[in-house]
Amino acid sequence: MQQLDTIKSLIADGRIDEAVAMCEAEASRETDAGRLEMIYYTLGNAHRKREDWQRALNAYQRAIDINPSGPAATARKMIIEILNYYYKDQFNQ
Repeated sequence: MQQLDTIKSLIADGRIDEAVAMCEAEASRETDAGRLEMIYYTLGNAHRKREDWQRALNAYQRAIDINPSGPAATARKMIIEILNYYYKDQFNQ
């Protein structure tokens, strides 16, 4: 899907707002489950780049709902691990 490549380029260039808008537009039109999964995964990547963790998790979850073994499952798990990270020595000085 050429649109997905364009969205990935926008994310790489730091044009996150444009990438999010394109993902949302594509998701509203897409009917193929495989493509829709990748759109939500890419949307999660855009939100992750912006460090908007909740929106990234939500987008990844929508991709996981379509394909539980897809790349969004790993990405979502990584964000949760980052958010749950606790370095006790740092807080006990």
